[in-house]
Amino acid sequence: MKESYLYRLIGRILCVSSLLVAPLSAAPRSVAEAAPLPQQLDMETAIRYALDHNYDIRLARESIKEQEGLITEVKAQVLPNAEIVGSYSKNADELSSDRSSTGTIGSTQNWDIALQVTQLLYSGGGVRAALDAQRLVRESALLNLQATVNAALLEVRTRFYDVLLARDQIEVQDQNVQLLREQLQTAKDRFDAGSVSQFDVLRAEVELANAQPALIRARNALRNGVESLRQSLGYHPGLGADLDQIPTLVGELEYQPVTYDLRNSLETARESRPELQQLVKITEAREAGIKIAKSGYLPNLALVGGYELRKSGFSDRFAESLDGWTVGLQSSWAIFDGRATSGKVVQAKSQLEQAKLQAESYQLGIEVEVRRAVSALQEAQELADAAGKTVEQAEESVRLANVRYGAGSATQLEQLQARVALTQARDNQLQANYSYNVAIANLRKATGLSDILVVDTN
Repeated sequence: MKESYLYRLIGRILCVSSLLVAPLSAAPRSVAEAAPLPQQLDMETAIRYALDHNYDIRLARESIKEQEGLITEVKAQVLPNAEIVGSYSKNADELSSDRSSTGTIGSTQNWDIALQVTQLLYSGGGVRAALDAQRLVRESALLNLQATVNAALLEVRTRFYDVLLARDQIEVQDQNVQLLREQLQTAKDRFDAGSVSQFDVLRAEVELANAQPALIRARNALRNGVESLRQSLGYHPGLGADLDQIPTLVGELEYQPVTYDLRNSLETARESRPELQQLVKITEAREAGIKIAKSGYLPNLALVGGYELRKSGFSDRFAESLDGWTVGLQSSWAIFDGRATSGKVVQAKSQLEQAKLQAESYQLGIEVEVRRAVSALQEAQELADAAGKTVEQAEESVRLANVRYGAGSATQLEQLQARVALTQARDNQLQANYSYNVAIANLRKATGLSDILVVDTN
């Protein structure tokens, strides 16, 4: 009877312990369905959607939660720790007899259950340094989130411009096809009138047929560009959605000249690039790591107390069990640990030096990135200026070629060449405007200019 009562008592204690621990475990959560993608998508909407759904950004947010969990784990070392411990054993009668004195047989069963509370008082500064290190690592994770956001939004911008380019190229190629159809109809009319030969009609038909592949490729580029944009946005519609649906993109590949100074761009990058700030935090965390390693040279001290319920050694009766409070100090000091602590200190110092070298190397890489971005912007601006003037000249050339061809002073070949040149000029202008907008986006990322002042970590 007493044993069954003891089992029920232990069972109740374990049951209460499980209830206390259960709320700390998060319940499994099903994957949320993807939010619908707007039918009309502009750059601002695309950026907002990516901030909420881009997978790289979501992973960076989760890394922050991981660091928060590590901070909580380290803080547990400076907070009181309470635990319930118990034991039960049953011995043979021979082990329970006292032959040296009375020769009587004592209790053959032993059990005890206790509540123990431990409070760390001193750890050689290791816990405090660990807390500082984890705080710095969390700040580093926040900066990593900002860097991830900047990289993800650069990808969104670039792929958004890819879709705009493909869309506008479809229009250019479609205009070219329409012009060549008009040219073919004109050649047929003049052939019927007897002013041109069958050769002119055949040439016009060949030029029209040659223009079709470019239009087909442009349409395929649009479809591929939309899929790449969806990936950057983090849009995962699933098989239940309309697989052929393509959102309408709102925006133009405009050319609006801006000026960036190299010196100012380099200074902005040094101050604003989150990657550099992140490496500073990592370096500070490595310095705290040295303190953590050196704490192994010092003793630690903890206050230990609790309440214990223990069965009497000479009776199996529960009523004759012993109970009472215990309190005391517990300390340990590794006088010699085989130089393990010394090895940890060497590792920590090396990690600090590596962090400093990595910061210097990354700073050099960022400077090169900024220089290349500024150079690419200058090139794109020159190309955009030249392309704009070329389109105007090509349009005037087509107008004059049409007039001369109608008057019979120009050949069909000259007219076709003028129209091909116009199509090429328009396509070059689109490419130049696209390169210019992408160059601006790359320079924004290189200098660390952010779209948002506060990054949501939830």
